[in-house]
Amino acid sequence: MTKTVLLTGASGYIASQLRDELKARYDLRMVDVRAEDRDGDPVPGVEVADLIDPDRTRYTALFEGVDAVVHLGYKRSGGFGGERGLDAFEVELDNVRMAGNVYRTAFEAGVGRVVMASSNHAADFYEHALIHERKKEMVSPDELPLSDNFYGWAKASYELLGFPYASGIFGRKLEVVQIRIGAPRDVSGARYEGDLSEQHTGGTGLSNFKRDLGAFLSPRDLCQLVVRAIETPDIERPDGVPWLVVYGISGNTRAFWSLESARNVLGYAPEDDAEVKYAADVARLLTGADAKIGGGRVGG
Repeated sequence: MTKTVLLTGASGYIASQLRDELKARYDLRMVDVRAEDRDGDPVPGVEVADLIDPDRTRYTALFEGVDAVVHLGYKRSGGFGGERGLDAFEVELDNVRMAGNVYRTAFEAGVGRVVMASSNHAADFYEHALIHERKKEMVSPDELPLSDNFYGWAKASYELLGFPYASGIFGRKLEVVQIRIGAPRDVSGARYEGDLSEQHTGGTGLSNFKRDLGAFLSPRDLCQLVVRAIETPDIERPDGVPWLVVYGISGNTRAFWSLESARNVLGYAPEDDAEVKYAADVARLLTGADAKIGGGRVGG
């Protein structure tokens, strides 16, 4: 029997990489705060609703008869560090409220599973303070989620907010998969040779290129991972709680986030590696005779 899947944030960038695959596999429902994409083009089939609205009766019908929800909905806050980062708290609190509404509405509608778009930022303190300082080699999804910004704090809150629903304390267990999405975008070298709007390593553009080679997530690997998150029959932990955190990256040579839970529980088998996809840029900028940056997976 074909599963019915509800996709939130369906007009957004990440959803644009998933919609065709999900439409081909499932009876797909879609919801967003607008029915146009970032270019203003209409996205057919999207129903308009604000999932931050505390009156959940306005969108409950979208969840009825659904087997799985893939939650990508997100209200942009516009800042990580500095004063802009402080101002992000109120917006990110709205995002936590939206996640809470999704969990509760899904639970009360009898939905079996929620696949939540978390982010690598849920635990990016390890990256910023340890990985790039070469004090740590790999971040595991089993480690305590620690973020140094409110965007990541909100994503970590999504993860922890899902655990009570999965625990069975409310009368049944809602299955929850959290995907800590990496860099689902083009990370070709040309992006890193000028000024960057987003610096992950605190170093040069080329050190950020190295970082994003480890964080890259290709469209087909994204689709595979989300499908596995929807379809894997058993995601229970040894303690019986169906709550899982996985990292969302391709099979990258320079990876510094562990894919152990994605591979072992979901059966995820990534097909792409940024080191191969961007091999020409790697040779030109990082490993060639004229390269101006040191070796290794990350950092300067």
